[in-house]
Amino acid sequence: MNKKRKQANGQGRTGAEQAKSGAGAKRTTRTTRKRRPTGAGPAKRMPRRASAKPASDSSARKQLEPGQLVRLNKYLADHGVASRRACDELISAGKVIVDGLPETKLGTKVDPVLQTVEVDGVLLRAEGTSRRYYLLNKPAGVVCTNERRETRPRAIDLIRDPSKGRIYTVGRLDEESKGLILITNDGEFAQRIAHPRFGVPKTYAVKVVGNIDEDAVQKVRGGVYLSEGKTGGARIVVIRRTRNYSFLNVTLREGINREVRRIFARVGYKVVDLKRVSIGPLNDRGIKIGHWRSLSRPEVEYLLEWSDPQSPVRPDEWGGSSLDEGSRDRGRRGDRERGDRERGGDRGRTVRRDGGHGGQRSSQHGSQHGGQRGAKSRRPGGGGRRSGPGGQQRGR
Repeated sequence: MNKKRKQANGQGRTGAEQAKSGAGAKRTTRTTRKRRPTGAGPAKRMPRRASAKPASDSSARKQLEPGQLVRLNKYLADHGVASRRACDELISAGKVIVDGLPETKLGTKVDPVLQTVEVDGVLLRAEGTSRRYYLLNKPAGVVCTNERRETRPRAIDLIRDPSKGRIYTVGRLDEESKGLILITNDGEFAQRIAHPRFGVPKTYAVKVVGNIDEDAVQKVRGGVYLSEGKTGGARIVVIRRTRNYSFLNVTLREGINREVRRIFARVGYKVVDLKRVSIGPLNDRGIKIGHWRSLSRPEVEYLLEWSDPQSPVRPDEWGGSSLDEGSRDRGRRGDRERGDRERGGDRGRTVRRDGGHGGQRSSQHGSQHGGQRGAKSRRPGGGGRRSGPGGQQRGR
């Protein structure tokens, strides 16, 4: 009886009544967004919580499917072989092998999923295989090249991951410099991070000969002229001055060859020690020289967000004033650092003595500090033991 009565009641309502009740039901479930107060400024971009799962378990971008053809020179360039024009030269020279046969015709298209492509005897990563993203703390004396005939130690050879395939460095650090370098097999990711127009900030711990004066500091901060043109300016923090040396942290958003050394040479100071201590939100905390680790998926995505060309950041927005922490200015150091943090916002975090950015703890925001707490760096040479919650292997 009750069931029949409910059905009758439902049939007895007019269409207008049913529509009215349906609209009311929708309105009751709608949530109101809290408006930001006027003059509050842009919302901070908060780092995502890092997952212990390496990014290599899943692609950071959409992969091709069987039957999708790609121009051969683009496919080679996406794998970091060379520029498209240089890849055309390799094709014309017969150095590119497709399905076991030399391919010399320009404009040829290939199916990256179903066909095999080799360059100078090196098989490229087949489309559909996992993409790899590594963070290496490069020692001095190691070169960033894929040249097989190179006799010096190569950065890619320090990644002792059996499943790495063909990998390459994202940008370069010169042989005598040390510090962080990204290594991947994802050409699109490498271009986004390394290309100057995307402006991912990179911070260097720099030691120069002599007691650097404020005039030189301001010139570096405002940009100097090199053969490529005027540099885009730098965030420079003077950590310490002595009679013989000055120690600084310098942040740049460009990728000019040997830029830091050339900038300081331009203002009359020689760089005698250079170490890259951060790339965007990632720093060298927990990664000893010569060690490496895989990036998590959120870290890869967050790096791509930092390289968004639609949101350029000027030097003054990431803390463009020089800070002197010498003995004469120690009393005013705290006020200056607090002022830089207030002016710079989230991206203007001050650089600590260890080269890292100030901010949240790595256990809560792994992408900011290059990984989740407990994820250990990897060392070249032996061992397949897993360590940390991420289940990452230690490279030997």
